[in-house]
Amino acid sequence: MLPMMQLQVETYIKKQPASDINLSGGGSGTGITSLLDGTIDLAMSSRDLKLAEKIKFKEKNQEIKTVQVAIDALSIIVHPQNSVSKLTQDQLMGIFTGQITNWKDVGGADQKIVLYSRESSSGTYEFMKDNVLDKKEFAKEAISTSATAQIVYAVSQNKSAIGYVGLAYVENIVKPLPIAFDGKDFVAPSFNNAAKGIYPITRPLFLIYNVSNEAKVKPFLDYILSVQGQKLVTHKGFIPVSWN
Repeated sequence: MLPMMQLQVETYIKKQPASDINLSGGGSGTGITSLLDGTIDLAMSSRDLKLAEKIKFKEKNQEIKTVQVAIDALSIIVHPQNSVSKLTQDQLMGIFTGQITNWKDVGGADQKIVLYSRESSSGTYEFMKDNVLDKKEFAKEAISTSATAQIVYAVSQNKSAIGYVGLAYVENIVKPLPIAFDGKDFVAPSFNNAAKGIYPITRPLFLIYNVSNEAKVKPFLDYILSVQGQKLVTHKGFIPVSWN
């Protein structure tokens, strides 16, 4: 969410020069923990709150609101010269859990598969594990990275690599693969396919805040959900929650 929020902050401050907004990334888990600790006012999250997190907020008598600001499509990417052109969910599960370790087993070259993943505090990691891997653990061999851009670069440099990134991060230096779930047709990750609801790996993106700070954060939230704010969502490759 960081690139999208950077653009939101920049344009909002131009309209409201007196605003003082500091922005940093670090993963959904990091943002939610910081919100719980009271060190930030808004947490970016590419997943909903976990039950354990909800309990912690309740224990601190903190009432939390979660606002969906965009929709993302999770894209599976490989090197452009990888001969594999599509994957099923079962093949993805096999690859990322370490059951499939060679590209030849999914129709590719006889090469060892190199896995790239986000760190466990990332909401993208959580979403991939819960919704694609059916809550199974990632392979121990998976190389953990602290930023999505690192996965894009690593995959672009390694013909044997595979990773997963938000649609907004897909560049022409990598190849996104069409995916099929439950025996259905293969669908490519694209803005239009995600907006139509036919791409199988989409997720909501949230901003989370403490109700006690609502007056402070609401003008900025209202801007993100406005026509201009939602156009910026689209500009960064995400799907808006409002088409007005």
